[in-house]
Amino acid sequence: MKKSIFNILLLLVVGTVFTACNSEGDKFDYQKAGLLISGTEQVPVQRFTVDELPAAYAVTVKATRRCEQPVTVSLAIDTALVRAYNAQHGTAYYPVSLSCVKLENSEVTIPQGEALSSSAQVKVIDTEGFIEGATYVIPVTIRQVTGEGGEVIESSRTIFLQISRIISFYSLENNQNASSNYIFPDEKMVNLTNYTIEFKVYSYKFGKVGDIKRVLAIEGKNEEEANMFRFGENGSAGGDILQWVLPGGRCFSNTHFKTNRWYLISCTYDGSTFKMYVDGVEDAQATGSGKATPFQRFELGMSWGGYRNSQFFSGRLCEVRVWNRALTASEISTGFAGVNAKSDGLVAYWKMNEGEGHIFHDATGHGYDMDWTDTWRDDHENGELLPHDYSQYIKWIKDDNNKVAQ
Repeated sequence: MKKSIFNILLLLVVGTVFTACNSEGDKFDYQKAGLLISGTEQVPVQRFTVDELPAAYAVTVKATRRCEQPVTVSLAIDTALVRAYNAQHGTAYYPVSLSCVKLENSEVTIPQGEALSSSAQVKVIDTEGFIEGATYVIPVTIRQVTGEGGEVIESSRTIFLQISRIISFYSLENNQNASSNYIFPDEKMVNLTNYTIEFKVYSYKFGKVGDIKRVLAIEGKNEEEANMFRFGENGSAGGDILQWVLPGGRCFSNTHFKTNRWYLISCTYDGSTFKMYVDGVEDAQATGSGKATPFQRFELGMSWGGYRNSQFFSGRLCEVRVWNRALTASEISTGFAGVNAKSDGLVAYWKMNEGEGHIFHDATGHGYDMDWTDTWRDDHENGELLPHDYSQYIKWIKDDNNKVAQ
């Protein structure tokens, strides 16, 4: 009797789980045959690596069970679907121009007794017109089905192929003698009430806890309401922990950073919560004063007195961005290689990839160029800022470690 009751309960639980797992919102009946584009079972966005042109990606269609007769599926590239996807998911993908791609063998067939179709070929033939920093996708969708293959699973009707190009880039290689401040004119001051600060960082080495390595700071003219970033602060769990000193508080990363690899750090404030993202993944949260940051000053390294040597961060830096809004996780996830300099809310953007010279150019055109012949630092730790030309210490580097898939 006990065994019978147990079996009944087990069936009820299994039935409940099955129903919950198959509730997709499109009311698809999993007892019927269904069609979907391969690779979209979990997420519709798939990476398409483009090393050389032309580059090809094979697209196939699956049936959820073997087809009793041949099924023909017509595929098409529909760039209008990108806008709808962005609106639904908060992303900022760009549709690729149809002149840059072509779809070959757009009609695919699932043979009788099989569940996988022949393949269509999506080819990228040109990337010359791509906007720097923009993330492009190719939406390939099921247009028409001929034959009894079942209903199309709507959540898997379209695959969005995210074009990933391998890009080599210059970055700034830190020099302790270059540690200083650039202060913008008063008319360039911006009160950041909601904001995002981003940068890419590459470390050669870390110290122990208490052996501080300071990367940069975004702050007011007189260092007020600073957002400052450093490794190895006391109270952290290791010298490889990043501390974000924020207005009225602090936040330690949960990530233990590794040497000799690039990381994208994105720190957002939405008016109530401070969030730190590492490589597009939320890593830590904190609360603070909630005060605005009066952005007017950029500090490279630790410039105060003799600390520029003892707190020198040995590594590389690039892709420093200041936004006047809190980016979403989806927006952050597409910015590892760069962002469109005309993006909404982007206040200042120093790619730090000049490769020569001593000026960090603001890619937005908003006038936040930083000339390292005109920097300021407190030499004597007495509150007096003195002018310094540190242009000779600006160093650029480009090697096999400076590559990224966009």
